[in-house]
Amino acid sequence: MKLRKASAAAAAALVLSLTATACGGGDGDNEGGSGSGGGDKIKIGIKYDQPGLGLKEPDGTFSGFDVDVATYVAKELGYDADQIEFVETKTPDRENALKRGDVKFIAATYSITDERKKSVDFAGPYLLAHQDLLVKADSDITEATDLNGKNLCSVVGSTSAQNVRDDFAPKANLQERSGYSECISSLQSGAVDALTTDDSILAGFASQEQYKGQFKLAGLKLSNENYGIGVKKGDTETLNKINAALEKMVSSKAWDKAVKDNFGPANYKNEPAPKIGVIVQ
Repeated sequence: MKLRKASAAAAAALVLSLTATACGGGDGDNEGGSGSGGGDKIKIGIKYDQPGLGLKEPDGTFSGFDVDVATYVAKELGYDADQIEFVETKTPDRENALKRGDVKFIAATYSITDERKKSVDFAGPYLLAHQDLLVKADSDITEATDLNGKNLCSVVGSTSAQNVRDDFAPKANLQERSGYSECISSLQSGAVDALTTDDSILAGFASQEQYKGQFKLAGLKLSNENYGIGVKKGDTETLNKINAALEKMVSSKAWDKAVKDNFGPANYKNEPAPKIGVIVQ
């Protein structure tokens, strides 16, 4: 009788041990995606309001070039699409989101700059864009200097806003918004005369059905914007894995397909896929 009780107790202990192991295996990834797959979630920062790059659709799904890149990279890190949790990371909060560990990495039109590299490590670049202007279809703005004395919109914390202040239109009346969709609404209503940011972002907006025929790109290359994937400072392991994933995405032609799928409708003339670690000044 005592032998049976002992055996039963041992079996119960074994079950409890296995249960505890199964329940405790994924805590790290459920809090930002710190592991390497295997049934856990990974949190990735993207934009929610940039058509063609990072957009949250009305049905809750996500679309855009950055989304496709992030999904491909996550798969190479060991995560299926249903294991990804996309987190909105607005421009002013991207560095803090990485520092806090809110996300594992960020793919959100994140231009690599010397200032940002002080607090963030960047994989890539994975796209070379250029700062441009979006204006109304009948606008007479054709040069950067035409912005002087006019109302110009950009987003708080963006490199585009800083470029305006420092370089091509110091006399423009710069109005900063929290998101590009707000700038688009201001441009549509006539509250501003132009919106400035990367041509890839502007092309995404211009290609949307509700805006077709209303806007045009000025076609200026006011700066080079090297998009990188941001990771927490010092996370070299993740950085190297993402760089390897990006190289595979290019060599497999998945990068070309993502460009065509997301920018093709706007006739966006993209630059060739950049080399990892090569920043175009």
